[in-house]
Amino acid sequence: MRASLRRLLVPIMVTGLLATAACGSDEQPGGNEKITLNVALFGDFGFKPLYEEYQKAHPNITIKERISDYAAHHQSLISHLATGSGAADIEAVEIGYLSSFTATPNRFHNLLDLGAGSLESQWLPWKWQQGLSTDKKTLIGLGTDVGGMAMCYRTDLFKAAGLPTGRDEVSKLWPTWEEYVATGKKYKAAAPKSYFMEASGNMFRAMVEQASTGVYDDADKLIVDSNPAVKKAWDLTVDAIASDQSAKLAAWTPEWSAAFGKGTFATIVCPAWMTAYIETNAKDAAGKWDIAAVPGGAGSMGGSHLALPKQGKNAQAAYDLIKWLTAPEQQKKIFKATGNFPSTPSLYTDPDLTGFSKPFFNNAPLGKIFTASAQAVQPQHQGPKQGDVFNTIGAGLGRIEQGKQNAADAWTQVLSDVAKLG
Repeated sequence: MRASLRRLLVPIMVTGLLATAACGSDEQPGGNEKITLNVALFGDFGFKPLYEEYQKAHPNITIKERISDYAAHHQSLISHLATGSGAADIEAVEIGYLSSFTATPNRFHNLLDLGAGSLESQWLPWKWQQGLSTDKKTLIGLGTDVGGMAMCYRTDLFKAAGLPTGRDEVSKLWPTWEEYVATGKKYKAAAPKSYFMEASGNMFRAMVEQASTGVYDDADKLIVDSNPAVKKAWDLTVDAIASDQSAKLAAWTPEWSAAFGKGTFATIVCPAWMTAYIETNAKDAAGKWDIAAVPGGAGSMGGSHLALPKQGKNAQAAYDLIKWLTAPEQQKKIFKATGNFPSTPSLYTDPDLTGFSKPFFNNAPLGKIFTASAQAVQPQHQGPKQGDVFNTIGAGLGRIEQGKQNAADAWTQVLSDVAKLG
């Protein structure tokens, strides 16, 4: 899906509770006027079955979806907004880029003007706040999923390395990231031809996302060079690289996808949306994957919003669609189908969600695990070029992995490259 992310995963990846596709009303958006709504996404959000359901209830609406990879999608949106044409009626925006768009809210329809204000309690408070402009007067997007973190691991590889395989025992191996890296060293000692993690950037980002302050302060000042949490994450990630724990796989490449099934690596930081990629790419490894707690306790990696650029001609019809797509009942359907975890807390006490498990993951209680993770998230301020910053740091870690730079030179270049982002 997000093929251009390379070393650093950024990822990725549905007004009341509605039981049917009728949006709670028999009235067709736009009356009987035939309307085509274009939806632009980065990767497959699992919306296609929902489109079919919606269109059956609204025969005057035709939905067309276009999908591109993560970076291309967001760069195209930036370009379309700057030139005043080319944007879709509905655009998905990942959290790494959201702040750059909330800083220019005049380019989007204000969802508060379309009736979204009455829906605020539907979302996690911090998810709702992420979609607001700096002055809190404009809501540019409704939240889809949240990327509550866990740790996915291969039980067969753990057993071969003499490590425990039960998810509770595995969780106890790494309450901290230091202990995670220490476990990785034990794993490598027992299984020198295998790798403990798929790539280093995923670990780095997870550590930074868990901190109270990340790569930006609350005033949108870049603090990569001064935040000790960032440097700590860098140093520990470099330690993992130096002990040969990383398989050095570039995310979303064919090699990365194939490695899930081949057993090339034993662990991967696992936001809820990652489970779908594991299951898709490791069909012959059903039952060998399981899910444990992530080191550090909690955190969110990824998650998106659906926004309406002002270039769109059918704002009300587009709003009615995203209101339905992001309603709790639809978000629950998406989670069960794709793994994208709901951002609507009314579901967090729903037994149909909390009791959800998958045989593929050794019957791990996905609903329970990711509900607890989402509830424990302490929101972190996201700066205007969050995604670009993480990509830049990830590129630096990739240079170390590939032997192109030593850690000191890579860090110096990272700081220089980040400073150029402004």
